[in-house]
Amino acid sequence: MSIEPDTKDWTWVLEQPCPDCGFDAAEVDLDALPETLRHNASAFSFALARADAHARPSEGVWSVLEYGCHVRDVHRLFGERLASMLQSDDPEFANWDQDQTAVEDRYDLQDPAQVARDLRLAADQVAERYAGVAGDQWTRPGRRSNGSVFSVDTLARYHLHDVVHHAHDIGADA
Repeated sequence: MSIEPDTKDWTWVLEQPCPDCGFDAAEVDLDALPETLRHNASAFSFALARADAHARPSEGVWSVLEYGCHVRDVHRLFGERLASMLQSDDPEFANWDQDQTAVEDRYDLQDPAQVARDLRLAADQVAERYAGVAGDQWTRPGRRSNGSVFSVDTLARYHLHDVVHHAHDIGADA
């Protein structure tokens, strides 16, 4: 079963609450961001321990395992983007095709226990990076290749929505 690629531009979640998962970027407490990311990673770890983590709930919908791999990679990607924003002036982010990555890296065949460990590690590493952001660093800019401009602040909120939304997708409490 193939997954239809997601071609939506999700940056709108920075301006209005997500009707699917309830996330509201305006309500994010950036001081609590590191702990929120770690809590989300724990919720994924519990879900990845389920016996049915490999099973897709329906045709065209990722399994818990595939979502876990994606969230792990999201943490890694946003960690790289955050580091780039803090070290360079207005960097342009390399394009990332999440759907191509899922196929090429065979998300469906990875070991759920290893994914859980790697996801927690990636979440912890990016949480530490966010914990080190201070003052004017929150306003430093960066851009996606499609022209979407982020500050470190909006990148953090956008990042958090991604992982919260996917916890909602798998029915995890995060």
